[in-house]
Amino acid sequence: MTDLNRPARLNRTLLVLTGIVLLAVGGIAVGTHFGRIPPLDPGATLVPGTATPPGWVWYAVAGAAVVVGLLALRWLIAQPVRKPKSHTWRFDQETGQTTLAASTAVEPFTAEVATYPGVHAAHATLGGTQDAPVLAVVLSAEQDGDLAAIRERIADEGLPRLRQALDLAELPMTIEFRFSSKTGARIQ
Repeated sequence: MTDLNRPARLNRTLLVLTGIVLLAVGGIAVGTHFGRIPPLDPGATLVPGTATPPGWVWYAVAGAAVVVGLLALRWLIAQPVRKPKSHTWRFDQETGQTTLAASTAVEPFTAEVATYPGVHAAHATLGGTQDAPVLAVVLSAEQDGDLAAIRERIADEGLPRLRQALDLAELPMTIEFRFSSKTGARIQ
């Protein structure tokens, strides 16, 4: 692994495993209730004893289940990386029309940013329309990289070149920094 975003991968794995286990247990419970699983008797007690718990216990269990379910749903929704939707850009000229995929437009930008000191890898997505473009940049920075200097260099050098190449007056940008496990060159 080149980055330290291992918790996100672990989160997704645990969510998938938990979901599979819960679906299996729910399927077994429903199958047992309707008598579809022959070895299990739907009339048998789950625990010894015949006394039913007080009524408030059922409400507490249901409330706790709803809270846990909503927390798990919130956790699941927070997992994927959100990128703006990209479009194919069209430039009309007197001699014809030029189409440019948004991913192609940002390739030189990401190649340039990846060479900046302290940057291990760069990924960018140019989203939105030509009238309202948005640039989302995800940088994998080295452990000892200067994030402020990287951001300043992108704003001063890389972004103006991209705006000029795309003939845009403004290009809003978001940057997400991730840390790589690799460190920069050391002087000994």
